[in-house]
Formats: sequence, structure tokens, C-alpha cells
Amino acid sequence: MHYCFIVNNEPGKAGNAQMIEEQLNELEARPDFEIYKTTAEYSATLFVRDFCRNNPSLETCFVACGGDGTINEVASGMVGAFNKHLAVWACGSGNDFIKYYKDKDFRSASNLINGTPHRIDILKVNDDRYSINVCNFGFDAVVASAANRLSRRGWSNPYRWGIVKAIFCGRFNRIQVKADGELLNEGRRMLLCTLGNNCYVGGEFFCSPRSRNDDGLIEVGYCKAVSLITFLGLIKKYASGLHLDDPKTSRHFIYRQSRSIDIHSGKQIEICLDGEMLPGHDFHVEIIPCAISFIIPK
Repeated sequence: MHYCFIVNNEPGKAGNAQMIEEQLNELEARPDFEIYKTTAEYSATLFVRDFCRNNPSLETCFVACGGDGTINEVASGMVGAFNKHLAVWACGSGNDFIKYYKDKDFRSASNLINGTPHRIDILKVNDDRYSINVCNFGFDAVVASAANRLSRRGWSNPYRWGIVKAIFCGRFNRIQVKADGELLNEGRRMLLCTLGNNCYVGGEFFCSPRSRNDDGLIEVGYCKAVSLITFLGLIKKYASGLHLDDPKTSRHFIYRQSRSIDIHSGKQIEICLDGEMLPGHDFHVEIIPCAISFIIPK
């Protein structure tokens, strides 16, 4: 197996490459590996796609060394490739994807090398974008968009500040949602909608508690528009993943298991793909079953 470690080379993260190489060199059986440092946004996707095209028969494990954004970029470049695997070395600011794998160490070279491959699903958005974790829109996407901007400016707790902004301008959204052709909202306003392949967003929100990343289904959690008082009571249940089970909160949600989702908004909105924002008016989201071979650490 050839290992390709893809490291986010942003300022303050460049030291991760040295740390990773030191751990690999300390292994009793040193693996065949190389390190690629990202140069710009989406450079990891382009690198992985080109590598797969140029080395079709070389069994390779692409190790996303970073957070959810890096994982998304690497996975997006792998879709459809043969004899290729995805692994994660967690050293990013957001690590929601790996919370699905409880009690697994994603910072151990030995556990990674001795891990087990397992095929998982991925969400395809429109023609050429992907989400391996959670795709969300409405309130959550307003939070994520604001948090991304604040994070680039060096703010601490940017996600929480994003919530403050979204409380004032992200609670009432006119977005049409169809799940496998079924219209969920009939023109009514909505608070948010999550399309889950995995379970967590924002570092602490267990938004899609029934998701399984290998069942070929999208977990749709559509929340109707609610008053501010109701919202404040709802958010704790939403964070803990109890919102679909508690009768007081579940009545505000429409839950579906679907294979495709169609989204339409008269005004431009942003949807959030694993923390990355995609603007537009119309989106088609579908599940691609067993699209990625993922290495679960030993």
C-alpha cells in the first residue's frame, strides 16, 4: 500500500507535516509514503483526482491531514476511483466527520496503518460537488457562513457568534424541499434542514442522530419555522441529538430517509457541505452508496 498524506499547508498548520513524518519514521515497519502540501482551496481535490487518473492500478491510501474541509476535498477527488482508500489524520479546527467513529484514535500512525477498510456512502450535490459528512441549509448554513468569515478574521468561538447572527436573520427561510419527489413544506417557512450521511455539525451539534454512513440513505431532518422562545428550548435538544425522540420537539420536525433531495429558493442561498459553502438557487442532492473505501483506525 502506498500512503499519500495530504496536509493543509495554511499558516500555523505547516508543522503538521513534520510531526506526521516523525511518527511514520518511528514505526517498526516504515510504510511507503509521500507528503503533499495543499497550495490553495480545492488543490487537494485536483491533486487526488490527477493521482488516481495517472496511477489507476496503484493501491493508495489518501490520508486527509486536517479537518472536515480537508476530508471533503480529498474524498471529492476519489469518487469513482478504483483501488483507492481514504483515511484521516485529525489535526484541523473542525473534526465532525470522525465523531461518528467513537473511541477511535485518529492521530496514531500505527493505528492508521493497521486499520480496516470499510465502504461508506457519500452525498453528491449537483454535478460536481460532494459531502461526506452532513449537508445543511437554512439556519445552520447561515451559522456556518458567518462562522467561516469570523474564523478567517481570528475570532474565538466563531460558531457560537454565528448562532447569534443567525438568530436575527436566519430563522425564517422560504426554501422548497422535496424528498424523493415528496414536497415537505408546501411553501411554508422553515428553520433548517439537515441531510445527514454522518451525524455531527458545528463541533457539538448531534444534528442527525439516526444517520448511518453505509445504508445508502440520506437522513432528512426538516425543521419548521418556530418562535424565538420555542427555538431557545429546541436548540439544547438539537445539540444533544434528542430532537427527534422528545415529543415536545419532534412535532416541529419532518423526518425522512431518502435517496435524493431537491432544493429550490427564489432568492440565492448558501448550502453547507461539510463546512464549505455553495451558493445558488437550485440544488439536487443524491446518495452514492459505497462510494468510498474508508480506513477505520485499529
